[in-house]
Amino acid sequence: MRLIIAAALAATIAATMLASCTDAQQPAPPEETASYSAATYAAAIADSRRPQADTDRDAARMPGELLAFAQIDSGEAVGDYIMGGGYLTRLLAGAVGEQGKVYAFQPTEFIAFRADYASEQDTAVAPYPGLVVPLRAAIAAPGFPEPLDTIITAQNLHDLFIGPMPAGTSDAAIKALYDALKPGGVLVVVDHRAVAGSGAAAADSVHRMDEALARAALTSAGFVLEATSELYAQPDDPRTANVFDPAIRGATDQFLWRLRKPETANGAE
Repeated sequence: MRLIIAAALAATIAATMLASCTDAQQPAPPEETASYSAATYAAAIADSRRPQADTDRDAARMPGELLAFAQIDSGEAVGDYIMGGGYLTRLLAGAVGEQGKVYAFQPTEFIAFRADYASEQDTAVAPYPGLVVPLRAAIAAPGFPEPLDTIITAQNLHDLFIGPMPAGTSDAAIKALYDALKPGGVLVVVDHRAVAGSGAAAADSVHRMDEALARAALTSAGFVLEATSELYAQPDDPRTANVFDPAIRGATDQFLWRLRKPETANGAE
C-alpha cells in the first residue's frame, strides 16, 4: 500500500514539475490588439469647439467610423492634407488630444484660386493654439515639420491629377506624403469614385478619382494598401456627374482606403 501511495505521489510530483517546465517554455499569450470603434471618438465628436456646420454634416460623413478606420490614437502627430474648411482638422484635434499635434495643410494653389481658403484655415486653427499648426505651401511640398503617425486626405486625391497642376505633381505630392510618415505610418484616402478606367480625365471633368489610377500611383510610391471600406458607398451614383452638381452633391459614391508605409524600405518588419 505504501509503495502504491509513494508511486502515486512520485507521479504527481513529476507531472507537476513537467507542467511547470512546459509552462515556462511556452510563449506568453499575445497582447490584445487595440480596439477601434466609433464610440472611441465620442468625446472628439462632441467637442464644443466644433461648429454647428460640422455637426450638421456628421450624419453623412460618419466621423466616428472614419476615425476608427484610420485608427487614430491619443497623443499622435497627424496631418490633414488639403484641409478645406477644417472639418477633419477639428475632429483630429479632439481625437489626438492636447498631447498630440495636428498639422492642417492648405495648398497655396488653392488659396490663389480662392482666397477664402486662407481665412477658413485661420478660423479652423484658432480654437486650438499649440495643438493645431497651420501649414501653407505648394501642393506637392507640404513640408510637415516632423514625422507623422497618420495623414488623412479627404476628397482631394483627384486634385493632384487635374490639368492645371504642373506635370509630375501627383508623383511628387504622393512621395512627399510617403516621406512625411513614420515607418509604419498610415495614409487614409477618401475620394469620389470615377467610372472605372476613366483615368486622369475624370479628375478634370467631374472631380472624381479612378481607383485603378489611385492604387497604381500610391503603391508605386511604396504604400501598401492595408484595408478598404464601403463606409461611403452609394451604389445608385452612376459616377458620371460632376461632384458639384446639386443633383449628386453630398451623395456621391466614395472609396475609403487605409495604406501603410512599410516599417523598412523592403516592407520587412
